[in-house]
Amino acid sequence: MRLGEAGADVVIHYLHRRSAAEETADAIRAFGVEAKTFKGNVAEEDDVLHLFEEIGRAWGRLDILVSNAASGVLKPALEITPRHFHWTMDINAAAFLHLVQHAVKLMDERGGKIVAVSSLGAVRALPYYTAVGASKAAVESVVRHLAVELAPRRIIVNAVSAAVVETDALKFFPNRDEMVAHTRQHSPVGRLVEPRHIADAVLFLVSPLADSVVGHTLVVDGGYSVVA
Repeated sequence: MRLGEAGADVVIHYLHRRSAAEETADAIRAFGVEAKTFKGNVAEEDDVLHLFEEIGRAWGRLDILVSNAASGVLKPALEITPRHFHWTMDINAAAFLHLVQHAVKLMDERGGKIVAVSSLGAVRALPYYTAVGASKAAVESVVRHLAVELAPRRIIVNAVSAAVVETDALKFFPNRDEMVAHTRQHSPVGRLVEPRHIADAVLFLVSPLADSVVGHTLVVDGGYSVVA
């Protein structure tokens, strides 16, 4: 929504919630820009290839990639199976690398902007977050390596890292109530991060205002990590 409001044509990827994707696309079109939806699994190479083929046919190039697909198993570390771990890493980390490998083929000499969405669990130990936290740490590492490799091609890569965000995803956390209460209590702003705060950070990073911000993880947490 923020990108569309700023004048970008948008492709929305989804896996299950087609109606939500279509509703969002309709809302984006109200800004006078194009919006398309695409169903697929970012952990499946054929789906990723098809996605970028569709983008190439529609526009011929790509300016911005935002990688925010996420999944994972929320269990104590000693209960995580190899399948749990690989599933989480494939969706959250490996898929980001594959998306970038295809995206850069559609970014010409004008370059482009790439942003991955991470979380504080990449650098902090959180209950039930072992697999997801490891995958987010991997994402931030990949961001740094890609940033160095792609900067000469005028492609700038960064990440946005959030604390607890007020979304439906919270219902999957076994310790949801405790986590939300702790964040509100210890955040200097006294509330959770909202999706609009993350969107604003992404918009900043893909804009010319951030042309010299390279390989950085921008923390958006209301000051939580400063004091908690």
